[in-house]
Amino acid sequence: MRLKKKVFYGFWVIVLIVLAIVRYANPNVMRNSPNDAAKEEVKETAPAAAPARHGLKRKKSGGSDESWGHHRITSVPSYKRSFPDLQSVQIEAARKYGVPPVRDREEAERRKSGLVYVGSSPYYAIDKRMNASIPYLVPRASRLLQTIGRNYLDSLSAKGVPLHKVIVSSVLRTEADVARLVRRNSNASDQSCHRFGTTFDICYNRYETVSPPGEKRRAVSTDTLKWVLAEVLRDLRQDQRCYIKYEVKQGCFHITTR
Repeated sequence: MRLKKKVFYGFWVIVLIVLAIVRYANPNVMRNSPNDAAKEEVKETAPAAAPARHGLKRKKSGGSDESWGHHRITSVPSYKRSFPDLQSVQIEAARKYGVPPVRDREEAERRKSGLVYVGSSPYYAIDKRMNASIPYLVPRASRLLQTIGRNYLDSLSAKGVPLHKVIVSSVLRTEADVARLVRRNSNASDQSCHRFGTTFDICYNRYETVSPPGEKRRAVSTDTLKWVLAEVLRDLRQDQRCYIKYEVKQGCFHITTR
């Protein structure tokens, strides 16, 4: 009788050990209760969660394809090929849409009726070092400049890039201004389009950061800002709003309204 009890208890000990091993190997075994089954069904039919939003990324290659987590920056394949409009092309538009050239600053003061002051705007900045021109343009060119500045800020915002204003480095030049430039710079032309108030230069290697007081903005490369600016200018040129020449030595886009 004692032997049978020992065998009986031994049998159940073995069963319990086997069950423990099975449960340890697969914890889901023996949990298929009706409530658990209902939970599994709900889980199967629940909509998939939205993909996690990744942080801003930059492609560190030499190309201009860069992503900041918003719209992709593609820029243009070549600055020279995308903005090839030479002096001979721009001077015709300048003569067509501009004012007659003015002799000096005094005459410019008397001729403001056909010009618009462009020295202040929320969309662009005037170069503090600008001393060879005065901040006036014909209304047509002023509207173009405003559009470029506004579109640039909109594009930066859409791409998640910290806001920067473009810097205007040259606008209307008098005949006296042009003569001084020709004496100092052999590459300057005495037939400058800037004399007609239709033409302005925008820097592509300098920008003005837009930052609320006390807030520090994250750094962004000049190349990135230039790529976005090139996209904006390309679109306006394709819309036949302007002629554009990519100036290598001057570090600017030379732009004439059309």
